[in-house]
Formats: sequence, C-alpha cells, structure tokens
Amino acid sequence: MLFASLAHAEPVTVHDAFDRTVTFAQPPQRIVPIFASNTEIVASLGLADRIVGIEAYTRFPPEVLDRPLVGGRLGFSVDAIVALRPDLVVVTPSRQAASQLVDPMERLGVPVLVLLGRSVEEILTNIRLVAHVAGVTERGETVAGRFADRLARVASRVAGEAAPTVVMITGRLGNGLMLVAREGTYTGDAIVRAGGRFALPRTATLAQVSPESILRSDPDVLLWAGSESDLKALIAEPGWADLRAVRTGRAFAVSRTELLIPGPRTIDGIEHLAELFHPTRKGR
Repeated sequence: MLFASLAHAEPVTVHDAFDRTVTFAQPPQRIVPIFASNTEIVASLGLADRIVGIEAYTRFPPEVLDRPLVGGRLGFSVDAIVALRPDLVVVTPSRQAASQLVDPMERLGVPVLVLLGRSVEEILTNIRLVAHVAGVTERGETVAGRFADRLARVASRVAGEAAPTVVMITGRLGNGLMLVAREGTYTGDAIVRAGGRFALPRTATLAQVSPESILRSDPDVLLWAGSESDLKALIAEPGWADLRAVRTGRAFAVSRTELLIPGPRTIDGIEHLAELFHPTRKGR
C-alpha cells in the first residue's frame, strides 16, 4: 500500500529558511535530522522510523538514539551522512552545520531543508513544512494545531494578569559573564507567551551580561536553565540572596530541553513557565 501511494505521489516543491527552492520527487523515507530540535520535529509527526542518522547531542526521543552518529562538537561528516543513503537532510544554521553540509549535499544530489527556530510560531511552521515534505501534510496540521490550541489556552490563562519581570540565565562564561534569554528568540518568545516580561533592557542585542547587571535589575522571577543544585550554588554567592526573586521564593530551575531546544517540547516549557509566573491561575 505504501509503495502504491509513493508511486502516485506528486513532486513537492518548497522554500526553506534560506529561501532555497527544494523539490522532492517522492516523500523522503530516509531522513537525517541535524540537531535535537529537528529530530524532535520529525519524531513528533510519527516519523521516527524514517530517521536513519542523528548527531551526537540528540537525546530525545529514546527510540532514535541507536541510530548512527553523523557528527558532534567537532563538526559533521558528509561521508557518514552519504553512507546512510538519505533522501532528506534537515539542518539548522548552528555550529556551522549549514555551511558544512548544504553545498556538499546539493552537489551530491541529496535534498537539504534548512530550518530556523527564531520564535514559537516558527517552530509550528517548521512542523508543518516537514510534514508537507514528508507526505503527511494533514498530520502536520493536526500536530501543529494541537500545539497552537495549548498556546491559546496559556494566552487565555495569563491575559489581564500583571506580568512579572524575569531574568532567565542560560549559562555562565569563563570570563564571569552570564548568558541570558534574549528578546527576539524562541526562548524569549516563550517567556512573553507565558506572561512574563524582560527585566534586563537591550537583551535583543546583548546575550552576555554581568552578574552585577542582573542584580541591579532585581527581577520578580529568576530562572536558571539547568539543575536545582546549580541554582542553589548561584544564589549562595554574595549578593544573590538579596534579589527580590530569591527573597520571595521565586527563583526556579527550569528545563533546558524544554526551553533551549526550538522544538515541540517548547510548548511544555511555556505551560510550565506560566505556572511559575502566575501560580494563582494554576489549574484554570
């Protein structure tokens, strides 16, 4: 039945995030998604069985973790990808993946789809696009529609509520500076959709800030993207216990996988943030 449907499939032409025109004669059956976000998008469509290779930092879903690795911290292997005979490679321009893979794959005749995840809406668009290319357009609309419904429920829940000021720390650098969630990113979008607002000014252009600037901003809510133990170690450092967020019990460790990977689990992260920002609305 599958082969009969493939034989009569019409070619599909799409435009990706680089405004490249990509044509698929048949729905791809052997997919190599580069980065966890793209793997999770493919899997959310029920297509985990089509994934034939992953990169080293992919941790979800568990059923794909036995697939061959095609790269990691040191880059990506064109030879390893080609050996898997893919009919679709999905990449994101991070860690030089697009610059290392798009041109070689094109020269070898392997279709490449470039995705960006700069906002929550773009994540839903990516789900629909991959579904369309894979020949499961209706399923993509269903999956994206369910996520959109969940987002709408969060929006309704936080509507009219005073938005707390928020700082989300996503990492620490060796020079003492801290990485924070920025405006104009999917993580920043998640904060706003959950009913928060940025305590730090100018984060649209500045991701690295000093601890002193965070302390001066004195946010209503402090988020640490990582473990509870690392958050406790941070607030044990001089000055942090005086933050309003710490004094009022609103310093929280939050999931990196939900908020730092632009994929389907970002919706879970938004729901969890809404509970932290507006606890009196919980369960509504």
